[in-house]
Amino acid sequence: MTESFRDFEHAGWADPTVCASYDDLLSSLTTQSIGPLLDAAGIKAGGVVLDVATGAGYAAGAVLARGAQVTGADFSAEQVRLAKQRFPAAAFMEADAGNLPFAGATFDAVVANYGVLHFPDPERFFREAFRVLKSGGRLAFAVWDAPQEAKLFGAVLDAVNAHGSMDVGLPGGPNMFLFADAATSEKAMTSAGFQDVAVTRVLQTWRPSSSEQVLLTLKTGTVRMRGTLQRQHAEALDAIDDAILTALEPFRKGLGYEVPMPAVLTAATRP
Repeated sequence: MTESFRDFEHAGWADPTVCASYDDLLSSLTTQSIGPLLDAAGIKAGGVVLDVATGAGYAAGAVLARGAQVTGADFSAEQVRLAKQRFPAAAFMEADAGNLPFAGATFDAVVANYGVLHFPDPERFFREAFRVLKSGGRLAFAVWDAPQEAKLFGAVLDAVNAHGSMDVGLPGGPNMFLFADAATSEKAMTSAGFQDVAVTRVLQTWRPSSSEQVLLTLKTGTVRMRGTLQRQHAEALDAIDDAILTALEPFRKGLGYEVPMPAVLTAATRP
């Protein structure tokens, strides 16, 4: 039977080594958008918040710090285990973003920090978020900016296209950068019933300590990028690695790097 995009993503994020590598190598970057995300969602003390694709609970922990009540949901049992370990004061559970196990009008806010990139049907998640939000509640989600701006991803895609192939048999899923486009996000929000849509850019910088960390991050701490690189022909791998590092050379700072990795933040209100 052909592997689905959801099954592919789930297998990746169920892997403890991937989760640990993401936490160690990428969380210093992905947590940079959490403050703006919670601001856009209107998170304040006393609120009731749902954090979808919570991962190891980074955003959920920040919600707690603002004095709000939070439930973190993720389809990965390993991520839920890590989140519970890290933030025992929050509630965490396994759940699918396209079929949230909550009654309608339960939450004051729903947030997703990079989760939408991993959903097989983002529009279904938007409809579910709309359903579980109270009237006046806010949905806010962050995604990566287009690869021309998010320089790590631009470097990888250019390197693979030049020396390998993007067609390596991964199951088809939504374009990873679909919601980096403001018009696409606005249309998706209004189609799901939301109003007052705002799309903004969050400037962020990834600071890996070495070229080895750059390549290790891509090959162990991601799912789609890792899968794409793993399935290249062996003779292309060194050329791809070299091209990635060459593209990132302008961002060298000593032994490490300061790589621009902006996010795009969309927020909207349920009427």
